Amino acid sequence: MNPVLLGLTGFIVVQLAIGVLVSRRIRNTDDYWLAGRTMGFWLIMPSVFATWFGAETCVSSAGGMYERGLAGGAAEPFGYGLCIVFLGAVFAVPLYRRGLTTFADFYRTRFSPGVEKVAVIILAPTSILWAAAQVRAFGQVVSSAAGMNVELGITVAAGVAIAYTFLGGLRADVITDCLQAGIIIVGLAVLAVLIVHDQGGVSATLGLVERERFTLFGGGMGFWETAETWAVPVCGSVVAQEIISRILAARSANVARSATITGGVAYLLIGTIPACIGLVGFALLPDLRDPEQILPQLAQTHLPQMLYILFIGALVSAILSTVDSSLLAASALLSQNLVLPLCRQAGDRARLWTARSAVVLCGLAAFGLALSAETIYGLVEAASAFGGAGLFVLLVFGLFTRLGRARTALFTLLASAVTWVIAGPLLESTSPYVTSMGVATLVYVGLSAWDAWRKRLALREAAG
Repeated sequence: MNPVLLGLTGFIVVQLAIGVLVSRRIRNTDDYWLAGRTMGFWLIMPSVFATWFGAETCVSSAGGMYERGLAGGAAEPFGYGLCIVFLGAVFAVPLYRRGLTTFADFYRTRFSPGVEKVAVIILAPTSILWAAAQVRAFGQVVSSAAGMNVELGITVAAGVAIAYTFLGGLRADVITDCLQAGIIIVGLAVLAVLIVHDQGGVSATLGLVERERFTLFGGGMGFWETAETWAVPVCGSVVAQEIISRILAARSANVARSATITGGVAYLLIGTIPACIGLVGFALLPDLRDPEQILPQLAQTHLPQMLYILFIGALVSAILSTVDSSLLAASALLSQNLVLPLCRQAGDRARLWTARSAVVLCGLAAFGLALSAETIYGLVEAASAFGGAGLFVLLVFGLFTRLGRARTALFTLLASAVTWVIAGPLLESTSPYVTSMGVATLVYVGLSAWDAWRKRLALREAAG
């Protein structure tokens, strides 16, 4: 048997074993989705890092740098890293103090159950798209390591991801995150050191990169396209259930804030490693047919077999961590906010099986998307942009002001979604997310001002 495939199988078996062991401690949906809300700093921080540090950071950012130079890393790792820090610094504490189970609960408690349902319709597909990106990346790694075609690799990846998520829930995810974070950091660092050593040092390695590929802003893009490239990851992912679930699972507000900020800083620092490998990789493997294969290919070329096996295992572990979080997020939203409110008399066992059934359905949907997508980056970009502008606007105004009510929120979400569809798929604008966020802000502020004016007018008439 191929030793690389054998080692990869061993890593997968260990992950599944952890899921089986942890599943014995899961008694209800609160355990399954939020690990009992008992997580401390040293569990939340690496979990925040590992949850976002998956396919798009390792495989996609390296591929983006390979194709477009430094500008290809605007979203990954820089945009998403800043997003995590932004989320921790601004939103973690007020969200934690609301005692939410899912992020969609915020829209119910602040606005109305109707707004909550619309939010789920937007958020759940977003999480499934994220999961599809991870499944596709998992398939790329399996394909490269085992010598099978990408479609078969994606099929194997989807089966493993669904089983792993079905068993362990968030508690297994958080526990394995700590191990996965350490392994992937060591693996990337060793690969970077060996690549630099083989090229004759840092100066010689950087000398391989053409000067024009060091441009972070622009890279041939106009102002609005550049703004879109940064706004999608920084603002779009603030409303992601995957990362917010870590905040809600913390044992205190201070832990939620400090662990999220620290995890974001770690993400920015470690995320530069695969990005820079992709930047240099263009000179090392200039004729690579699939840019997303650059990281596994360079690892296979520069690492001894045993280290290569460990590196592939670490990469798979990182991807499993992220896809697990995405499937759990979609499951929690669909179960907690749509299905279970219709079954108020259901016991803990029935509610838990409903959550796990939702994981399977979401996993199958992610599998279909992963097979049909052309690139991981395309899935990630769609996940962050789809309907997220309106949700971000509602979060900011709903959390920090008293402006707006249910009708205002519903019209804002509708305006945002319609604008995104018209500006993006129909008109093929280079900045559909920025445009939809601008329209959503105008609608929210405008309707809030209209309601305030009508209220003042009614009070004058009553007094007069």
